[in-house]
Amino acid sequence: MAGIDLAVQPGEMVVILGPSGCGKTTLLRIMGGLLRPSRGVVSVVGRALWNGSERHRAAIDELGIVFQEGHLFPWATVEDNIALPLRLRGVARRERREQARELCRLVGIQGFERRLPRHLSGGMRQRAAIARTLAGDPRILLMDEPLASLDALTREQMSLEIQRIWLASSCTAVMVTHSITEAVFLADRIVVLTPRPGRVDTITEVDFPRPRDFDVQATPEFQTTVQSLRERLVLTA
Repeated sequence: MAGIDLAVQPGEMVVILGPSGCGKTTLLRIMGGLLRPSRGVVSVVGRALWNGSERHRAAIDELGIVFQEGHLFPWATVEDNIALPLRLRGVARRERREQARELCRLVGIQGFERRLPRHLSGGMRQRAAIARTLAGDPRILLMDEPLASLDALTREQMSLEIQRIWLASSCTAVMVTHSITEAVFLADRIVVLTPRPGRVDTITEVDFPRPRDFDVQATPEFQTTVQSLRERLVLTA
């Protein structure tokens, strides 16, 4: 990547698109403090994310990351997986269980709190992973292709759920995906990156009313936006 200049506004959903290998995941990891940029500044809620080689703790605490694979602990129940960030912060057992159950309700997996991850479908495991991230009470939610490992029908349903969870949590969100349709359905703005070295090629505003349902995908405006982005990606490839 080179020359990335991007600001994400509070409460916004920004989706990053681009050809394979252009640096989408690298950019997200830099934003999340998992990789230190070779130059430039990453600011989180007005704070520099890095101070030399050290991460700014207060800035990191504002961030939550959801990966392509949920990475739940297989030996722990759904409730215990979700409660882990609360446990690490020293929250009392009773309180963290109450919060974990509330998050299960938020993401739509209530009734499965005592199950092990292997007893859940892929979509349910990803809901649990999102709930665990939200347990850290992040102001900014970063998602690296969170639906990529799901089958087509589950992926469509989960895109609705991500919108619902995001709206309910009032987080700012940045998401990486390869799906143009998914990007247009979820985003307030779509950032298209060029091939390596990845740079910002275009930023597209998406202003369909929320909450969105699948009917919006049948509108001429939606299809025009999808086609325009597809043509842009072909030109940059």
